[in-house]
Amino acid sequence: MTSINSETTEQKLAKYHEFFSIEHDFTINILPLELSKATSFEQFLIDMPTPFKMASDIKSIDQSALRPLQSISGVASQLVEFLNHQSAKIDLLIGYILSQQDDEEHRYQGIEFGGGGLLFSSKTAFNVAQLLELKVFLLNKNSAVYCYGEVIEVQHKDDLYIHKVIFHFIREEDREILVRNSLHEQSRQLQALAEKRNQEGKE
Repeated sequence: MTSINSETTEQKLAKYHEFFSIEHDFTINILPLELSKATSFEQFLIDMPTPFKMASDIKSIDQSALRPLQSISGVASQLVEFLNHQSAKIDLLIGYILSQQDDEEHRYQGIEFGGGGLLFSSKTAFNVAQLLELKVFLLNKNSAVYCYGEVIEVQHKDDLYIHKVIFHFIREEDREILVRNSLHEQSRQLQALAEKRNQEGKE
């Protein structure tokens, strides 16, 4: 299996690091991808499972609807709070629907993600330049993304193979989901670190 991407390794690594990424444990489903399926972005959209299309579309509509209301104060703020609760319920439902797409047979451990790509580990190695079908599950955020990726680097560490993957085909709205979640996770980790330091300072 060879890549249809003619960029150099250095260019691909630069593409990976173009976006912020964060270390975080998550689940990912991976299947080797036939080269013929990776030549057309239009075909990629056709092949995308419906739950992934639906989930990101709902999130985009939800955020677009809530954004103009964020600055409203007074009585109307109660409406905003109500709508935020409804949005949270929808997120939970989406998270459940997406969790049904997680196939244990093709499950791997993700260890880092961002807008440019991700890292995952496995007991056996995929080939560099291997094209992959990816289902990225961030279910603690009630999010999941379907995309195609390309392995650009493989390292052997502690009896595991660590794969660096750049996105080959991904919708921009799905890239935004990953970027947003990576920043939220960074904020959560920094807050947890600050709380830990405060506790240690009190002891």
